[in-house]
Amino acid sequence: MRVRGTGVAPRASLGPRDLRRWTRRVLAGLGAVLLGLGLATAPALAAETGLKGVVKDPASEVGIAGVTINVAADGFTGSATTDAEGAWFVAVPSAGKYEVAIDTTTLPAGLGLADPTKAVLNVNVLSEGRVQAVLFSLAAGGGGGDAGADSEVTTPADEGSSLWSQVPQLTVDGLIFGIVIALAAVGLSLVFGTTKLTNFAHGELIALGGLSTYFFNVVVGLPLILSIVIAFLFSAVVGGWLQNRILWKPLRKRGTGLIAALVVSIGLGLFLRYLFLFLFGGQSRTFNEYAGQPGIEIGPVLITPKDLIASTVGILLIAGTIWWLLRTKDGKATRAVADNPALASASGIDVEKVISTVWVLGAALASFSGIMIGLQVGVNWQMGFGILLLVFAGSVLGGLGTAFGAILGSLIVGLLIQLSTLFVPTELKYVGALLILILILLVRPQGILGKSERVG
Repeated sequence: MRVRGTGVAPRASLGPRDLRRWTRRVLAGLGAVLLGLGLATAPALAAETGLKGVVKDPASEVGIAGVTINVAADGFTGSATTDAEGAWFVAVPSAGKYEVAIDTTTLPAGLGLADPTKAVLNVNVLSEGRVQAVLFSLAAGGGGGDAGADSEVTTPADEGSSLWSQVPQLTVDGLIFGIVIALAAVGLSLVFGTTKLTNFAHGELIALGGLSTYFFNVVVGLPLILSIVIAFLFSAVVGGWLQNRILWKPLRKRGTGLIAALVVSIGLGLFLRYLFLFLFGGQSRTFNEYAGQPGIEIGPVLITPKDLIASTVGILLIAGTIWWLLRTKDGKATRAVADNPALASASGIDVEKVISTVWVLGAALASFSGIMIGLQVGVNWQMGFGILLLVFAGSVLGGLGTAFGAILGSLIVGLLIQLSTLFVPTELKYVGALLILILILLVRPQGILGKSERVG
């Protein structure tokens, strides 16, 4: 029916479903525009080209002042001395390859390079306007300066006492690392519980959080706290809602099998990983703020303020997720879908809405996991892939598909990794933790909080 004299059909008022549809389109368009503008303007916004880093005491994680760093290339030489927080920066004239050397004679007595052959590093500044991060790993013993004749001689009894005196510090470090793993493992378990998808691209959601924080902080120039908030929301929308909307929801509607979906997740993970490499380069990078901080002594434990604050926020996010699952209507619907999707749908629960919510929540938690890693050791293109195996380990140990099991399993894995360094070299700490994981699963295959199921 047409309105006489105008030739235009009358328009019906927008209903709630139409409003939701248009809101989703606007959010998707906004996310795409922000990403496009960010990538397009990245080189223009970063005005300074240079090299930077932080030199830290390996035992206390406190920055070391007065260490000399020399930078050289064809026709260029530069040097810097670390400040009170151990940070240094050398501006370079252009992109290219540079030799970065640490003067080991300026290190404190008793400290040296973990690998003496890496006193000089070849670093490639990929483009104009980039500040490449350079990391020198230190270790106790054989270091710069002479310990002097008054140095104490360590006896075997002293070594044993010193070994066990590390337990409180390693326990705290293990709990912090467990929180990092748990934040990612909860999202992985929720997605598996509601969709039965084993998502091998989940590590890239971790990297998305860290790298997007780096982009907003270093490239755009926003304060770190604001960058973290923006990256957290950006990852939730793009890595969670948009990913599910564009990829996984259409695959579910087509009836794609779980094995095929798993292969798709592997391919997606590879694509995103090398996209990060293309956009950000292969060097590790640090945020502009809080790169080096003195530790706070709490009894026998030393912890930096950034780790303390980030861990507290991580605990609050995990606690909020538990409260949401146990107390809210959407949380109870999520548990119902994870238990029996068909029965939940027959009971009137919107299964697709629940799955979309779970993707957003999982991506947000994983992004903060990446942010915590960035605050501790910096960000790089494969940071998510490097921790993905530990995320799976925590999820499987606690019981894959259960959020509470993922939290418990991740804390156990984090503690085992750090405490295992009392008995095995640091390079083998992941191996020791995963070996203990295998032994536990031999006794309880379904995981600590998982339910045994009949197969066959």
